Amino acid sequence: MITLTKLNGVSLTINAMYIERIESLPDTTITLTNNKKLIVKESEELVKQYVQEFYKEIGLYQLQREVGEQENES
Repeated sequence: MITLTKLNGVSLTINAMYIERIESLPDTTITLTNNKKLIVKESEELVKQYVQEFYKEIGLYQLQREVGEQENES
């Protein structure tokens, strides 16, 4: 789970596994797998860093890198 801040200053915690896309439009807009959109104060780069840290915490970051490397070898 990662904690972010909505534009109105309210904190929200979301499961990073449900993030489909992160864009700067110019506000950081997160699209979830259910197509719901969230607009947050944090930059796109910071959200990506939070997601990577979350993946490391739950042990998926290394697995994601290994799968990507295997796909590049094919």
